[in-house]
Amino acid sequence: MYRQELDPLAGSLAASALCAAIPLVVLFVMLGVFRVRAWLAALTGLALSLVVAVLVWSMPAGQALLAATEGAAFGLFPVMWIVINALWVYELTRRSGHFDVLQRTFTGISPDVRIQGVIIAFCFGALLEALAGFGAPVAICSVMLVAIGLSPLKAATTALVANTAPVAYGAVATPVITLAQVSGLPLRDVSAMTGRQVPFLALIVPFLLLYLLDGRRGLRDVWPVAAVCGVSFALAQFAVSNYGPVELSDIAAALVSAGTVLVFLRGWSPDPMVDVQEPSGSVAPPGPAEGGEGEEKAAVSPSSSVETLQNPERHDRWLAFAPYLIVIALFSIVAIPAVKETLLRPSVRFGWPGLDVVKADGSELALTTFKFEWLVTGGTVLLLTGVLTGLLLRLSLAEWARAYGAVLAQLRTAILTVVAVLGIAYVMNTSGMTTTLGVWLAGAGSFFALLSPLLGWFGTAVTGSDTSSNSLFGALQVSAAAETGLDPLLLAASNGSGGVLGKMVSPQNLAIGAAAVGLAGREGELFRAVLKATVILLPVMCLLVVLQASPVLSWMVP
Repeated sequence: MYRQELDPLAGSLAASALCAAIPLVVLFVMLGVFRVRAWLAALTGLALSLVVAVLVWSMPAGQALLAATEGAAFGLFPVMWIVINALWVYELTRRSGHFDVLQRTFTGISPDVRIQGVIIAFCFGALLEALAGFGAPVAICSVMLVAIGLSPLKAATTALVANTAPVAYGAVATPVITLAQVSGLPLRDVSAMTGRQVPFLALIVPFLLLYLLDGRRGLRDVWPVAAVCGVSFALAQFAVSNYGPVELSDIAAALVSAGTVLVFLRGWSPDPMVDVQEPSGSVAPPGPAEGGEGEEKAAVSPSSSVETLQNPERHDRWLAFAPYLIVIALFSIVAIPAVKETLLRPSVRFGWPGLDVVKADGSELALTTFKFEWLVTGGTVLLLTGVLTGLLLRLSLAEWARAYGAVLAQLRTAILTVVAVLGIAYVMNTSGMTTTLGVWLAGAGSFFALLSPLLGWFGTAVTGSDTSSNSLFGALQVSAAAETGLDPLLLAASNGSGGVLGKMVSPQNLAIGAAAVGLAGREGELFRAVLKATVILLPVMCLLVVLQASPVLSWMVP
């Protein structure tokens, strides 16, 4: 049995924490500075995490390797299982020609590609996050954004940045529910406090999306849509998270936001524009599952009269939207407690063979239990969606197989990247490296109110999941509150709220976004593009938490 240690390096918590950070620092520097391919950077980080775990934390080499294999298994299932099947659904619609119909239909809603981008990335993406999570919104929305005329790099960046505000209540509020369980705090209070933090991000993100889509001109021309979208989402998310069923917080917010924007567009439209410009020096890479010529699709604009576009028949429009309606319907059915409980019964849960680890205090480490929930996972739901889509679009079994093969070929390097990144996360978590970093930060006293969201951000950046971040640090945040005199509810919620901002820079999600639009190997470019957004949003969340910990906004804490 291996027992974790908090300060293995010369008995110094600070020195141990700095040593624990080495694999992550190297990983992000290789990605963002030296522009190394993500799979190579991830494998390098994995090797370093193993070395540090064995040499500094004195973890048996066999145990460290077993931890890496469990992380790799989690990377394959459920993470890549979700992404593979999400892209298979897209590939089926592309091969049938109905994705082109979908593009023209979005143009009918508004000929302005910036408005289409906000609706797809923010509203529709939030609905997918509410129902599925685990990378599905980024994978699906990225290819939809390419379809409306965005370059692959801009599409993936937009989808990743949009996937922030809904994350705290994603996958039917799984992160918040998990946070309540590990912290020992009432779910209603945790949800209410989180619902008084993340809606502030919803007020900002649509404006960031407009800037990503069209710079200052986008903000100047289309800001009313961003305001309507953000305010309606924030109000609905706040209301349901505080006073309604916690599980419906994001579902309600996404539907209210989309409906409000569509109603608003009936009486308002932006000034005509010529096109949407790419940032200077950018290169448009080939689209997903295609060889591509490196040319960007022409952006749809009001100058291209809607009347000149082919107007698809109502039947074709329904078929184009059918896969996504099926996605929503199936995930909604699975979310019903009775149905979910039934589907969980055939699941298999087992301790990872040979991995025998306890925490520093001698308590059991839940991470060593692998959950094979094969029926209820989002990947299986998306697989069924693909089957129904193939039948509905009348594609042959040979087309199904060719489409699946194309997706697997497209994702081959992304699969390796995600497997390696999750290997890093599990090695760091099981050895105690992640806990050492958290405890070190918790020693900041009252200053910890500023660092609390950073800890959540760090957890999600490492694992790619706000749920995992809450599992890692939820109880630690409550303990830190007891030591510093801060409110435990505030710090616990801050972990999840800060964590939503780490998702866009997580190597796991970068790999998913890049693979979805055919940018495998260029994750470093995507990382640099989204880093600006997290640098803007994370200080906002930190400042909000500091104010909520002070007399200025302490009235916001339930």
